[in-house]
Amino acid sequence: MATEQTNEQPVSITILSWLYILVGVLGTAAHYEDFRMHAPIVNEFVGITVLGAAAVVAGIFMLRGRSWARWLALVWIASHVAISAFHPLPELIIHCVLLVLFSYLLFRQKAREYFSAA
Repeated sequence: MATEQTNEQPVSITILSWLYILVGVLGTAAHYEDFRMHAPIVNEFVGITVLGAAAVVAGIFMLRGRSWARWLALVWIASHVAISAFHPLPELIIHCVLLVLFSYLLFRQKAREYFSAA
């Protein structure tokens, strides 16, 4: 008797994926709105656009079960830790906590099983 193993997407991955998509879209839009107040340097504009796009891509492909997308998501939040090192301490602490939380959610056993089956 063959047993069929269904590898359901963990709820945490679904929520995190949609969070990445929303933050990528809304965060980029908010930065673009800020740019209306001051003219950004080209590097700032490109960096914001790349980070926003990376968040959206990571979210979409995590929903599709692609393992590389969780690595992209991890690099995305780690880049925010690096950027926030130049900002007030509370921002750095929040990003560090998010890095630890996201790392746990993306690499715990259920997530590893989900991403390895795709």
